[in-house]
Amino acid sequence: MTDYRQVGTSGVYLPPVSLGLWWNFGDNIPFDRQRELLRHAFDRGVTHFDLANNYGPPYGSAETNFGRAMREDFAPYRDELLVSSKAGWDMWPGPYGDLGSRKYILASAEQSLRRMGLDHVDIFYSHRPDPVTPIEETIGALDTLVRQGKARYVGISQYDEKQTVVAAAVARSLGTPLIIHQPSYSIVNRWVEDGLTRVLAQEGMGAIAFTPLAQGVLTDKYLGDGRAQRAQRRSSLPDAPLPHGAVSALRGLNLVAKERGQTLAQMAIQWVLREPTVASALIGASRVEQLDDNLAAVNGPAFDTEELERIDALADTIDLDRWADSAR
Repeated sequence: MTDYRQVGTSGVYLPPVSLGLWWNFGDNIPFDRQRELLRHAFDRGVTHFDLANNYGPPYGSAETNFGRAMREDFAPYRDELLVSSKAGWDMWPGPYGDLGSRKYILASAEQSLRRMGLDHVDIFYSHRPDPVTPIEETIGALDTLVRQGKARYVGISQYDEKQTVVAAAVARSLGTPLIIHQPSYSIVNRWVEDGLTRVLAQEGMGAIAFTPLAQGVLTDKYLGDGRAQRAQRRSSLPDAPLPHGAVSALRGLNLVAKERGQTLAQMAIQWVLREPTVASALIGASRVEQLDDNLAAVNGPAFDTEELERIDALADTIDLDRWADSAR
């Protein structure tokens, strides 16, 4: 996998599939399995590893484990890697360990660098918008990290189109433009198409889509009785089975994928990559076989109009928010 894609109008290029260290790199997974996956990913051309301060479990452990891998395996290849981290969700108790204050972002970045044993990250994100702290303060903190040499580039995650316009203007006025946005985006989660992708194109920003497989929903794990099979249960996914109509729609999507010579996961990844502003799909993986299956998505045939229309029609019948609400 060598077809690297430009991030907006910046000088950053990402592999079409990047590896996120959200769930499978905490202390819940033996380090040898993590090492195997990281090394295999790098050997296959995955040069971007994405982290955040509270990835684990427990919080911070993914960065600590990745730091060990950096020391023991990847130190000679540091300049071939692009490492990112974030701050914005809860990390420690009290008002200074969450959201977007200058105090939190700068303190969190320092802690992340110590855990990973790095003197800088390549991209540092504001992980989510703060409803109280002014955007000027949050983006100003990102600017400070770049000027301190602790981040090469900066970006934002989950900001809507209006928030993105304001954040981009502030960053531009400070002389440290935002280059990348990390939104959730998948066949069954299309909020970015309601204005955000247009704004990103106008601002010269790229995107890296997280949860392109909808946390496993767009794989074969739910095609049986609607309950996840062979999957670690994440707290953000309902324990209840998917509604029968959603399972039927997933089976329809799986049929489209089979007709294309792909797995459902491969088609879902290729689908997000069809969007011009999306430079990379950010996946999670627990096994090298799973990683290889996901990486093969980039070799799929181009979508034709009929296929996209069938995907749209089937996706319209899958409401994951309603599923989650009904399971509460």
